[in-house]
Amino acid sequence: MADTLTLAVDCGGGGIKAAVLDTSGTAHATPVRVPTPYPLPPELLVDTIAKIATDLPAAARVTVGMPGMIRSGVVVHTPHYITRSGPRSRVVPALQDAWSSFDMQAAVAARLGLPALVLNDAEVHGAGVVAASGLELVITLGTGLGTAMFHGGRIAPHLEWSHAPVRRSLTYDQYIGEPERRRLGDGLWSRRVVTVVDGLRPVFHWDRLYIGGGNARCITPSALARLGDDVVIVPNSAALVGGARAWDLPPS
Repeated sequence: MADTLTLAVDCGGGGIKAAVLDTSGTAHATPVRVPTPYPLPPELLVDTIAKIATDLPAAARVTVGMPGMIRSGVVVHTPHYITRSGPRSRVVPALQDAWSSFDMQAAVAARLGLPALVLNDAEVHGAGVVAASGLELVITLGTGLGTAMFHGGRIAPHLEWSHAPVRRSLTYDQYIGEPERRRLGDGLWSRRVVTVVDGLRPVFHWDRLYIGGGNARCITPSALARLGDDVVIVPNSAALVGGARAWDLPPS
């Protein structure tokens, strides 16, 4: 329905953003952002989402995008929320146990009293931009590297290949994540982004690659020119727009 409003929540390592949008992706209020609280057991994230919802217009459903491996709304693994104080801090075994197999989708639905959809954050981002034609790959550049793949608009099974090694002992997360961007500067970091894209192209043979996330805007013009016509830079707002559009994706 054209008038169905969706509470879209983008859960990141450093912040949690939310907005209420209609099915066209138009926001019905100014988006809200709060810092991600740490340590972060599952119940605190659910409570944080519920608190944010009270500051926004009433919605008919809710979409949550969060980092990690999410299957049918259940957390298989999440990288940041199992740590003491956020990305790259010490892993807390009790948090690791609490998040493992946690049914985030059911918890959010019960807490807010709304139909809920919980996906990997890059999948939600992709839902906001894909054309639903051919093989479309989405990567998001932020704290680390988020990834999602769509075929004919259907979300493919999620792969955490951002944790695979790309150079010596560095994973993709470490190779082009935010700490390395700050250390190297945008110029050298952008060259790494080009290297990653060139290396992935023969692996996926995509029809279109979308690059989003907060650091996509940091890619230098010279690097953008080298990425190719099959690569599109998309705004970070897709992370919220995708929350509304994810409900209309073909079933996987």
